[in-house]
Amino acid sequence: MPVQRQPGCCVMTQTTHMEFSVQGLTCASCVARAETALRAVPGVRGATVNLATRTAQLDMEAGHLPDVRQALKTAGYPMQLSRQTLQIQGMTCAGCVARVEDALGEVPGVLEVSVNFAMRQADVQFAEGAVARNALIRAVRDAGYEAGFETAEDDGAQDRADQEIAQARRLTLIALGLTLPVFVMEMGGHLFPQFHHLIARTIGQHMSWLIQFVLTTAVLIGPGAVFFRKGVPALLRGHPDMNSLVALGAFAAWAFSSVALFVPGALPPGAQAVYFEAAAVIVALILLGRWLEARARGRAGAAIQRLVGLQPRTARVDRDGETAEVEIDSIAVGDILQLRPGERVAVDGAVLDGRSHVDESMITGEPAPVAKGQGDWLVGGTVNGSGVLRYRAERIGRDTMLARIIQMVQQAQGAKLPIQAVADKVVRIFVPIVIAVAVLTVGAWLMFGPDPKLGHALVAGVSVLIIACPCAMGLATPTSVMVGSGRGAEIGVLFRRGDALQSLSRLRMIAFDKTGTLTMGQPALTDLRCAADWSDDAVLALIAAAEAQSEHPIAHAVLAAARDRDLQLRTASQVEALNGAGLRARVEGRTILIGSARLLRDSGVDAGDLAADAQALQEQGKTPVLAAIDGQIVAVLGVSDPIKPGTRSALQHLRDDGVRIAMITGDAKGTAQAIAAELGISEVMAEVLPDGKRDAVMQLRRQFGAVGFVGDGINDAPALAEADVGLAIGKGTDVAIESADVVLVSGDLAGVVNALHVSRATLRNIRQNLFWAFAYNAVLIPVAAGVLYPAFGVLLSPMLAAAAMALSSVFVLGNALRLRALRPVQRDSDTETPQAMSDPSPIAAK
Repeated sequence: MPVQRQPGCCVMTQTTHMEFSVQGLTCASCVARAETALRAVPGVRGATVNLATRTAQLDMEAGHLPDVRQALKTAGYPMQLSRQTLQIQGMTCAGCVARVEDALGEVPGVLEVSVNFAMRQADVQFAEGAVARNALIRAVRDAGYEAGFETAEDDGAQDRADQEIAQARRLTLIALGLTLPVFVMEMGGHLFPQFHHLIARTIGQHMSWLIQFVLTTAVLIGPGAVFFRKGVPALLRGHPDMNSLVALGAFAAWAFSSVALFVPGALPPGAQAVYFEAAAVIVALILLGRWLEARARGRAGAAIQRLVGLQPRTARVDRDGETAEVEIDSIAVGDILQLRPGERVAVDGAVLDGRSHVDESMITGEPAPVAKGQGDWLVGGTVNGSGVLRYRAERIGRDTMLARIIQMVQQAQGAKLPIQAVADKVVRIFVPIVIAVAVLTVGAWLMFGPDPKLGHALVAGVSVLIIACPCAMGLATPTSVMVGSGRGAEIGVLFRRGDALQSLSRLRMIAFDKTGTLTMGQPALTDLRCAADWSDDAVLALIAAAEAQSEHPIAHAVLAAARDRDLQLRTASQVEALNGAGLRARVEGRTILIGSARLLRDSGVDAGDLAADAQALQEQGKTPVLAAIDGQIVAVLGVSDPIKPGTRSALQHLRDDGVRIAMITGDAKGTAQAIAAELGISEVMAEVLPDGKRDAVMQLRRQFGAVGFVGDGINDAPALAEADVGLAIGKGTDVAIESADVVLVSGDLAGVVNALHVSRATLRNIRQNLFWAFAYNAVLIPVAAGVLYPAFGVLLSPMLAAAAMALSSVFVLGNALRLRALRPVQRDSDTETPQAMSDPSPIAAK
């Protein structure tokens, strides 16, 4: 979870002056109310609000900014907030994350800080106008790290990652090259006595130790200097980190060995031994681990790089009567572009002419190419087939779908999940505890250990310092989130909020909107049954004329049927939409009322004999629409909306996963029950008006606990926002997508199943990583301290401790990378084909 400034946390005695922007101020009364709200906050010494600049100035004690924010929100004048992403350099363990978060959180005006160790990024939320961005950089530098601003067009992330890998590789190879002779000279004699005798006869033991001293010193002041440059200052500031542990351990082994080499008389009898190989191997192996870790992190972030790589650099644009190849950044909305076979679409736009098939699998996850013709939408980054297309640029730059996908993935990858909270708390106190354990270990060996006491104490103390690994705890969650959300994006599932990864895994109830979500959203008129004294064409012409100005899918179905019959339509007037229940209009001097049985009943119209026909249509799973002219019932229409391909199998997958299914629809109960029975849906909430879907979600939550909601329309936005996890169909409206936590790019309900599986696999992976990280430290720190020595005579070598520590982080990263192998559970190309809810009968008169 992001670190939040809490009242009373890090409270300072002095008062801080602050100025920030406020929203919603329109008059002097607003100013008075805002000032009253501010002055009522505990800790605020004085407050003034300026209407002209839309700002508030106040003097307050540190730590009360969240209270100020809440007070303004309650008063109706919310604080204007800003976010800034920083690239952080120099973080080497989870303890560094805590220190950077603390440093940024102490900057006056900062509200929330979230640092992602795996991505080396910090996301800072602050009051607009209260924080100079350079103050954030200074805070990070004062904590001992480097920081820089990330821009929307920042292309340097991959370059920085490549440089980090190259630097880690160079240092590792140098360290290994210097360490190998030390290791062979010292350990070779232990493993092969003949080799020990050979050294004694040729260069002698003293010269061997001297060579080891020179090489080990070169390791420590060369590639190993990074541990001392970062670890010693952190130790002196009272905030030791992983570098401090390595520096202490390696220096202790080197210093003891140096005393044994140059001043042996200063040590007790029997303690004159050297551990140069331990100091050198510690540094070399930990550098090796960091190299492997950097490579693994690069692979973990590969999803973003693949998405960025989909964007072409140039495009062919018609300008001044000629076609020229221009840079992608110079394309403007309205430009006409040429797309040749095999080329990538440059920006989002609409096809003007030409026909082709476009491969959209890299964006939507759908394997089959999609036919494109005049009026169809093209998505930037997709690949044209064999045809030639001309299209008009409609969305460019950061507004394209590809750019929005990249932004969503980056936001999700940088998020902290609630499950990480325990690890964050442990990491903050981990290193000081380890140092204390190492000191106690040395003391215990000196007091109770066998001879040589000092040698055993040194080995055990250094092993404790080296084997402890907060890095695994720090990487456990963010690396899995990075890989899991990236893999989700590759199969058409975008997590707009990272914590939705965790919330989604806990859902046991998912509610679906019907039209456009479970169904195609393209209803067709299948039945027309008229009163005895009315003809089909006359009724259909009047109804179609009234519906001509409506955007409702049923209106489109009626108009399509009228066009099929070549009916001449009059112009309707006084058209009035009736809150999702139908519409009223005037056509040729007649009053036309079209809608549900309830609408006609509330309007005093008796359905008469046609009521039975409406009931029969409901039982067939069709939507009955009744029509009245001048207050008399004239017809009942049957409208059927085909089920989307893959819907039945997707819902069955969810049931197999233990998820209950509900459907929320405005259809009549009979129609809804027939559709639900066909799809195997147990919970049905019918005749729900558009503004009642949010209440329906709340009711389901009271019955079943955490609820997910899947929808696609503007009227689904409140329900999407209310649900514990809102999943928006990617081909739906922008309002629905912005209200959702998860976006299903392809529009196929298989995306719901895939989202659930990505979520559960990611959470399972995180739990595995956290278990490993905690179990590793809980088991091996006591072993390093020598707990097995009394019973088994086993004392862990510092070299083995360094190898274990280096591999612990690599294990966590390797486990997270397994998420890249996740496969979609289901595709659009399953065996189902589009079909109506029930067999449509021809339009027929009764």
